[in-house]
Amino acid sequence: MTVKKILILCTVMLCCAVVSAQQKLSVSSPDGKLKFTLNVTAETASYAIAFQKQVLVGNSLLGFSFNSGEFGSNLKVGKVQRRKIDETYDLVVGKVSQARNHCNEMVVPLQEKSGPERLINLVVRAFNDGIAFRYEFPQQKGWNSYVMYDEKTQFNLEGNPMALLMYLPGYVNTHEGVYNHVRYNEVAKKRLIEMPATFEFDNNIFMSITEAAIRDYAGMYLVKEKDKLVGKLSPKLGQEKVKVEINEFPHRTPWRVVSIADRVGGLLETNILTSLNEPCKMEDTSWIKPCRTTFTWWNGNVVPDSTFSPGNNFETNKYYIDFAARNGLDAHGIYGYAETPWYYDDNFNFGWAGPNADITKPIPCLNMPRIAEYAKSKGVGIHLWVHWRPLYDKLEEAFALYETWGVKGLMVDFMDRNDQEMIRIQEDILKCAARHRLFIQFHGSSKPSGLVRTYPNEFTREGTLNYEVCKWDTLVNADHDISIPFTRMLAGATDYHLGGFRALPRSKFKIQYVNPYVMSTRCHMLAMYVVLENHLTSLCDKPEAYEGQPGFEVLQTVPGTWDEIHVPLAKINEYVTVARRSGSDWWVGTLNNGTARNLQLKLDFLGEGDYQATIYTDAKDVNENANHLDKEVRKVTKKDVVELPLASDGGTVVHIIKL
Repeated sequence: MTVKKILILCTVMLCCAVVSAQQKLSVSSPDGKLKFTLNVTAETASYAIAFQKQVLVGNSLLGFSFNSGEFGSNLKVGKVQRRKIDETYDLVVGKVSQARNHCNEMVVPLQEKSGPERLINLVVRAFNDGIAFRYEFPQQKGWNSYVMYDEKTQFNLEGNPMALLMYLPGYVNTHEGVYNHVRYNEVAKKRLIEMPATFEFDNNIFMSITEAAIRDYAGMYLVKEKDKLVGKLSPKLGQEKVKVEINEFPHRTPWRVVSIADRVGGLLETNILTSLNEPCKMEDTSWIKPCRTTFTWWNGNVVPDSTFSPGNNFETNKYYIDFAARNGLDAHGIYGYAETPWYYDDNFNFGWAGPNADITKPIPCLNMPRIAEYAKSKGVGIHLWVHWRPLYDKLEEAFALYETWGVKGLMVDFMDRNDQEMIRIQEDILKCAARHRLFIQFHGSSKPSGLVRTYPNEFTREGTLNYEVCKWDTLVNADHDISIPFTRMLAGATDYHLGGFRALPRSKFKIQYVNPYVMSTRCHMLAMYVVLENHLTSLCDKPEAYEGQPGFEVLQTVPGTWDEIHVPLAKINEYVTVARRSGSDWWVGTLNNGTARNLQLKLDFLGEGDYQATIYTDAKDVNENANHLDKEVRKVTKKDVVELPLASDGGTVVHIIKL
């Protein structure tokens, strides 16, 4: 054999060895447009995501760091399992009443070739509007627990898309901040980034990154390291090394979710997060109804009656209960007064509960049993604020007591973490609350992850800078509001402290802690109730700000859960129009940023036949009086186009009923 032939043979053998050492597997969406590719070599396991053959997420590493060593190299691929999933399921509360779970699934066993030979399954689901993957730890010999230092999931974005994201100061935080809209190459490095984070590629492809089904695991942030986004898990409180501890297999991580669409409205319409969660765990959900409630902390428990002083007393709460009863509200919210909780706490410091706090003991001047009885006589429920720590100390006892009082639900506040312990605490609260027919509103909390499918008594979460800030700062305005539908709302229901009915133009805005103002128009405020998903309708202003005021009827009648969603108009950080159907009625809300514009709304999402449209728009003098609006009623069909004049900081609402 000649030297040339030997060299050719060696080259061929080397290439074959490389090919055999490298395994590529892929799964595509049902429509074939989205593709997830897994590449396993001797050194790494990595993946890529392409949409319409354009790579959006390039070679991105997968793996873990455990106390027992790194996992991610020297892996072999076991027998791959595939299946098609196509099912529909009902949601008790949500942005739709029935959703379709339609995807192709690939389960890839990844096992170390030597050493401890640990086995982890990578589960990938490809939907028409996104890719989701997670890790599963099956039962196996020699490994049935772990201490995890890091999950090394990467998201290596291709190109230089526009990024809409929020930085956070540290792992213990309120999950609140302003959003930055910059090119990807301008995203700050080594800073925690909250999810969802949204990206707009130059050819009108939109992508968001978040997570679903966070249970018995730490929440994840993103950090830009070099040019890649790397997942960072929230560590156990008081240290930074240990992120997750599991003492028994099987176990699984949350889903890593990459939603993708060729129009930004598609990111708002997807049901991936609920599809990735388990079915409802509650046998009886008949008691779960969206709730309309006062939220008197925002306005300072203001009362106009000079015969008594506002505060922790029966008269103040009677005033608000009477307001709720007159106007068809379901509940009255009780926080306390002047930052003093309604329950015993001898060392309360706003945000911190004292060591002797007892949420089963109302302060004597409040006379909670009398208030509860009066509310019941008026057909109004009670909505209680509590600090999570003293609540968790007496969870079963407290919920049993609240059930006897006629409490409908609770705002559980100051959670400020999403480490594994806090994630467990939140689920414990939801489980116990369900047994006592109570809804839960998490405040100072991390984002939702679709768990509303499993526990539909989770009505809403904060986790966003909202109108409470108007009491002490100027950060929350229409330019901030318009970021929320494209970021935080992609994760689920969003508590935004809605209902400020006393607006001032930005140039005239002034900060005041009691009786605060807002900076956006009345129509903008009305539209927030339609654009944002939220199953707890909050009316945070004082009663006299509402009664007799234009637009109050929207707050009294807008649904808190929906059958269908459609997003006909949207441009990131400029405007968004969301159409939601409840029964045969449609509600269409449009939010604008600080630049006036006109939009044309096609009504082609309607069915056949005639409809009546009530159209709320900003009045011509809205730049002088932000509370003025115009109201028009006219007949429409699906062939009509409605002009939407949007003032600076403005909005519109269209309520359409079938004739």
